[in-house]
Amino acid sequence: MNNKSLNSKLWLVVALVISMYGCTSNVKQELTPLQIQAFQTHEFEASKAIVFGSVVSVFQDLGYIVESADKDTGFITAGSASMNKTGFWEAMSGMASSGKTKVTAFVEGIRPGFISVRLNFVDTKESSSQYGRQSKNDQPILDPKPYQVAFDKIEEAVFIRKGAS
Repeated sequence: MNNKSLNSKLWLVVALVISMYGCTSNVKQELTPLQIQAFQTHEFEASKAIVFGSVVSVFQDLGYIVESADKDTGFITAGSASMNKTGFWEAMSGMASSGKTKVTAFVEGIRPGFISVRLNFVDTKESSSQYGRQSKNDQPILDPKPYQVAFDKIEEAVFIRKGAS
């Protein structure tokens, strides 16, 4: 085997390894249910009434329309205003899409003086064609940042309500 043949085989192996690395780096890492629960849940040192009111108030401050809120069960549902989500290729094929973000909250006492809040944000998209075909796609938001922003605002609201009582 000559050097030229060896060099070309070596380059082929290097190119193969690089291309395989590129393929594996694009794979999304799946979050475990425990990891998701960790960033969706936050604990507050306050009464359930204060925390529940703070969550409803923050949802409204963030532009959500509160659809239901039941202090006894601790369950709150809200949704953002609908917006146009039609992409270029959808429009070219006669499709129209709209959607909004929905959020639910579960507020529960976990031990005396401590309240747990679990949030769940879901991005929705509804599409319809000029021929009447409809589809709906709900996608959970699994980025921790929006949850942290909401919890920071709830923390501020709890602080203000505790000071006022």
